[in-house]
Amino acid sequence: MTFGKFIKRLFLAAMLLVVAFHVLVAGLLLIWKTQPINHSMFMLSHQLSGGTVTQSWVEYEDIAKSAKQAAIVSEDSKFSSHHGFDLDGIEAAMKKNEASGKASAGGSTITQQLAKNLFLTSHRSYLRKGEEAIITVMIETMWDKQRILAAYLNVAEFGEGIYGIEAAAQHYYDKPASKLTRDQSALLISTLTNPKYYEDNRNDRRLRNKKRIVKRRMNNAVLPKAPDAA
Repeated sequence: MTFGKFIKRLFLAAMLLVVAFHVLVAGLLLIWKTQPINHSMFMLSHQLSGGTVTQSWVEYEDIAKSAKQAAIVSEDSKFSSHHGFDLDGIEAAMKKNEASGKASAGGSTITQQLAKNLFLTSHRSYLRKGEEAIITVMIETMWDKQRILAAYLNVAEFGEGIYGIEAAAQHYYDKPASKLTRDQSALLISTLTNPKYYEDNRNDRRLRNKKRIVKRRMNNAVLPKAPDAA
């Protein structure tokens, strides 16, 4: 076999793997459109590293309104109106990174974060960002906004092995996610930037400051409409 033929076969094999991966993603998204999501790449990675996972799925209607509001104002203020990407947010993040000299701001939407949590890893690369963008489009095409927000809140990490708003509400407050208060919701959502650290540092000054900001802005959150009301 010549070197040229070897490279051609290697390229075709790689393309087949890419196609197979996206077919798998599409199939899972179709199933998860109506069925509970109890697995994600982040959960799997945690389990493979020897950790245990605590997570219980709850439907959109069983999540406190305050938690949904907090997630939107904290993570993606234009969530209900964009189609997966917040171009203004991306531009602002790029300017912030240029000013600071490091990639500290990402500008990722809730849908982009969900795509990463479900199917990818936290490893940063252009390839991963490209895959994240493709899966983001697939999610926005196949699911309605309420499903996306519910899925995000059900798989987000809130501490060591604690995944989803229901597990977090039970772990920190011994109550279901439907009963979270505004103060509790604001604090839980504020931990998402560094959940493992904040699990043991609930009085951290940055966390408390962010909680106050999130709580103050919660009434401005635009929640997604039901599909038949869109």
